[in-house]
Amino acid sequence: MTALEILCDLIADFEGCELVAYKCPAGVWTIGRGFTGKEVHKGLVWSQEHANEMTIKRAQQAINEAIDASPVLRYQSAGKIASISDFIYNCGINAYRKSTLKKRVDATDWGSAKVELMRWTKANGKVLPGLVKRRKKEALLLG
Repeated sequence: MTALEILCDLIADFEGCELVAYKCPAGVWTIGRGFTGKEVHKGLVWSQEHANEMTIKRAQQAINEAIDASPVLRYQSAGKIASISDFIYNCGINAYRKSTLKKRVDATDWGSAKVELMRWTKANGKVLPGLVKRRKKEALLLG
């Protein structure tokens, strides 16, 4: 499987797909499979086809951001690329750039990177079981 295929599977597993905008547990307007941004607002409605297209587009963007931020990923397995790209899809590129996780990835210290992933399980100060499961699955992909 390619990194994009693995990433799209991860996104489908953890995001679900809502065609009407809603506020996620972190209080952010969200639609589709975890899509956020200035254009997402109360009352926004998407078709399933549009949600699918946006998932693929945003997943590819997350892969590009991951490789741009940590060029070492270019030489890693599809699973490792998908893992870090899923983190970026979920938490954002800015969070990744500032993180100790990025430092561990850049050093190809995958054991420590797994530990760092597990520190990202909270929203609004509360541990969310869904984030714990997601981080565990991402960690498994790091080998």
